[in-house]
Parts: sequence; structure tokens; C-alpha cells
Amino acid sequence: MPKEIKTRFAPSPTGLLNFASVRTALFNYLFAKKNNGKFALRIEDTDKERSKKEFEDDIVSGLKWLKLDWDEFLRQSDRLDLYKKYLKKLVDDGYAFVSTEEEGARKEVIRFKNPGGRIHFDDLIRGRVEMDLTDLGNFVIAKDFNEPLYHVAVVVDDFETGITHVIRGEDHISNTPRQILIQRAIGAVQPIYAHLPLLLGKDKSKLSKRHGAEPLSAYREKGYITHAILNFAGLLGWHPVDEREILSLDELIGLFSIERVQKGGAVCDFEKLNWFNREYIKRLSLDELAAMAKEYISSDYYSGKYDLNKILSLARERMNNFSEINDQFDFVIQLPSFEKDLLRWKGKGGFKEIKKRLVTVLEILSETDKKEFSKETTERLIMPYAQKEGRGEVLWPLRVALSGKAASPSPFEIMDILGQEETILRIQKMIEIL
Repeated sequence: MPKEIKTRFAPSPTGLLNFASVRTALFNYLFAKKNNGKFALRIEDTDKERSKKEFEDDIVSGLKWLKLDWDEFLRQSDRLDLYKKYLKKLVDDGYAFVSTEEEGARKEVIRFKNPGGRIHFDDLIRGRVEMDLTDLGNFVIAKDFNEPLYHVAVVVDDFETGITHVIRGEDHISNTPRQILIQRAIGAVQPIYAHLPLLLGKDKSKLSKRHGAEPLSAYREKGYITHAILNFAGLLGWHPVDEREILSLDELIGLFSIERVQKGGAVCDFEKLNWFNREYIKRLSLDELAAMAKEYISSDYYSGKYDLNKILSLARERMNNFSEINDQFDFVIQLPSFEKDLLRWKGKGGFKEIKKRLVTVLEILSETDKKEFSKETTERLIMPYAQKEGRGEVLWPLRVALSGKAASPSPFEIMDILGQEETILRIQKMIEIL
């Protein structure tokens, strides 16, 4: 083990930051911090056509949001003179040569001379990996001296910045022999490799959008908690010695061990992410919840017209993320439109009977003292009638009349939020419609 550990997360800004990249960044961060080392962020933007500033901004913003702070930042497009120096040295020393290509337009590229034979390296996760060099041929390392390609830029950067450990996805295993050859040619110390298992969907195929995978920014916009994202990503292909699942970033750092990363693919079940987020939401006080939810939900909830704490108390037990409050409790601000058939319990019963029951409930509520109007009071007064007529026959149309939804809190919880006046107005309106 080197005296000072240094890892790097090296994304290409050709797309939005996704979960596979989040997991890679996190594992590099955990390994560095566990070993009192340094963590670097390197933007690999040598692909001029596909690299976009907006994607770089998304990567940087995402890591900052996750609080994965880096000790060093560099951008490959700022280091072209350095790569040019190494390319010339490789050609001058006979390890590479300028080759004329005849594909379409005539052009020249720089190729690395493949010595052939076999090569091996020791992987912290996979053990000894041995590969045949024959099929690699004399591979291209630059379009010209001013346009280095991936392999040479990566090797130069790892060497120049003192990267000791390269922790990345297993899809990079095939790149490793080329990079080791270049390392030997420039006299670079070979870093220690650890190739992480691929992320898989629930059907064990490679993770994709059809499995619910979205960029990190989508989860951020929906109102997922940073700690839940990190906790979920930290257990993708790794787990601690014990059975704990709820782990803070500091706990992940303390417990992390690269040797406990599994070789096989890691199933990425986003229902599990929802579970983590719900658990973290439940641990928030109402004041914390109100502060964190504010940027995700309608400002009307904060107008003082509604008892926000009552809304959040109910939402805390139901929502996967903060933005779901908008969909689940929009009826508080304005009753949504709905078909009258929704009032029928299990699709049964006539509107005449529904109207009659709503009229009875309205009479009960109208006679209730305003000061005593609460969840407990309305439940105590209405439940005897509901038991007599049928709980579903009374409570279902009442809940729909108040919320306009097939799924919502109980009518007693809704009335507690709406208050007596708004509750009575909504029931009266539904009676008039019927």
C-alpha cells in the first residue's frame, strides 16, 4: 500500500451524471477518506465533439450536492500541451509511430506499437487478471499531436497527479492492458486497480432507463435526500460486515473495505432507494421537513392558510420524496375535478343513496362546535353512523367528496386539515352536484 493514497473520479462530460457514475465516485471517495488519502475530480473532455459544458456543470453540481468534496480538480482540455510532450516522447523513443489512414479522407494518426504476448495485473476485487495482447494490434492513441485520445491522456494524468488506485467499472477491464503498456513506455508507476461490478436492473440485465434509471439530477429535482442517495449507492455491490442498512457518510467511510466489494453484478432496485428515502424522511422533525420540502412543493402550503404541520405529518408516512406532496395533497389547495362514478364504493350503489348519506354526515358536522372540530371529534361523531350504514358506503364517498381522489388520507384526517368551514363547503357542493 502506498504511503499516501490518492483516487480519482474521471467522468467524461458526454451525458448527465448517472447512478453508475455516482457509485464509482462514492467508492473512490470512501476508499480515499478511509485511508486518510486524497480524492480528485478529473473531467475527461478530450472528445471535443461529444463533450458539453452543460454536462460538466451537471457532474460538478451533482457531486457538490452529494457533498463528495474533492481535494483536486483538473480538466483534460486544459492539459493538451502536457499530452503533446508525452506523445512526442513516445514517438521519439520508438514506442509509437505516425500512421497514415485511408478510411474515407486520407489522414494521419498516432499508434502505439503493440509488443504482443500476454499481460497481467492484480485487481483488488477480481484477483489476478491475465489478457492476451495479440488482438489489440497497434492501437490508436491520438488523432495527432494536438488531439490525444482516452488511453494516453488517462495514463499521463494518473502518473502526473500521483493517482495510486484506479477504482472504476468492470467495463474498463479491457482498457487496462493498453494503459499498462503506455505506463511502461513512459516510465510511470502502475496504479493499483479495482474494477467494480456492473449495475444491473431487477431482471439482472444491464441497468437502463427501462429499469427506472434516471440521471442524478432527476432524483434531486423530485426531492430525494442526499443521505438516502449516498446510503443506497454505497450498498450497490458492497455491504458491511454486519446487517446494518442505514449508514451515514461518516459511517460508510469508517466501514468501507474494497475487499468486501462483490465480483458479480449489483442489482439496482429503485424501490429500495424509495425505502431509504422514506426512512430518512421519517427521521426528520417537522421543522426540518418543512425547511427541506420548501423548494419542491407549492408555496401555497407556506401561505399560513393551511396547517403545514398537519399536512407534513401525514405526508411523512406516505411519500417517497418531497415533490410527491404536490400530487398527494393538491386537493388541500383546490379540489381536483373527477368523475361522479368515483363516489361509488367499489363501483356499487346509486347516487341517491350516496347523496342521502352525505346529507346526514353534513348535518352531523354542521352541529359540531367549531372549537371542537378535530380528527378525533369527527371520527367519534361519524363512525357510529358509518358502522350502521356500512363503513365503505359512508366513508368512501365522503373521502372522495373532500379530496377528489381514489387514494388519499382518511376523511377524518382530511377534515382536520381543511377545517370545518371548507369541509362543509365541499360536502355541500357535492350534494348539489348529485
